[in-house]
Amino acid sequence: MSIRLYVGNLPKDVERDELQDFFQDAGELLSVKVITDRKTGKCRGFGFVTAKNDEQADQIVEAFNGKEFKESALKVEKAMPRKKGKEKSDAPPVAKSSSSGSRTARSSSSSRSSSSSSDSAQPDPRWADELSKLKQMLASQTTNS
Repeated sequence: MSIRLYVGNLPKDVERDELQDFFQDAGELLSVKVITDRKTGKCRGFGFVTAKNDEQADQIVEAFNGKEFKESALKVEKAMPRKKGKEKSDAPPVAKSSSSGSRTARSSSSSRSSSSSSDSAQPDPRWADELSKLKQMLASQTTNS
């Protein structure tokens, strides 16, 4: 079973071939990948190396973690498994209750309400007019361009 290793603290100008040559002492690797920025095409500072098995992965971590590569000390460790979907999907959905309208009215007439309440999705009544003006200005700018 192949094991994916995270390789961090890579310099911005590193190429895949350079990283593969650096790891040649580790034996035959299944793959070497440098993660690049979509806009600039430069390395984002990390990449992945895939080892054949758990034993080879442990040897690579032992041998290369902290080793200098282009004046940078690399961080090599077993990669965390990828999560499917967005991270926000783990949180339970926020349900709006029918009483939220009456709570908003009460909280605006009384002292300040807590930002952690379910009303936090509603704009602060003290700033609602300013917020609507900003939304209108933003809408006019996007339609003009």
